Amino acid sequence: MNVLVAGIGNMFLGDDGFGPEVVRTLAAEPQPDGVRVVDYGIRGMHLAYDLLDGYDLLVLVDALPANGRPGEVVVLEVGPDDLGDGDYDPHGMNPVAVLGGVSRLGGTLPRTYVVGCRTASVADGIGLTPQVAAAIPDAVNAVRELTTGRV
Repeated sequence: MNVLVAGIGNMFLGDDGFGPEVVRTLAAEPQPDGVRVVDYGIRGMHLAYDLLDGYDLLVLVDALPANGRPGEVVVLEVGPDDLGDGDYDPHGMNPVAVLGGVSRLGGTLPRTYVVGCRTASVADGIGLTPQVAAAIPDAVNAVRELTTGRV
């Protein structure tokens, strides 16, 4: 099985850098065969084109809106019905638009999950808040469960 684990977010906006931080942690350790871990940051076009390589599973790691307890890790399954057209920005990262655009590029969206974390602050600044930084191990474990098929 070919799996792409994609960290997305802007490290210059506080907790929005959650995805890149999680994938940096994951990339520092060996991965199961067929698992590719990439920090996409805000490079939506790069992610869209990489998805054309035919992955069986996509795991996005991203910050989620603060509609809950900051630092709460949530795993969501995303399907075609969850995607709209969205405004696609080739220089930014709108996950809904990027995933929705894969079919327009000639690809097929693989089974997709989001491992997300509720934010405390996405104000200008580098570094995660303590609540969100403390959630990294839970997110790493959630990604491991998804990539090893234990879900």
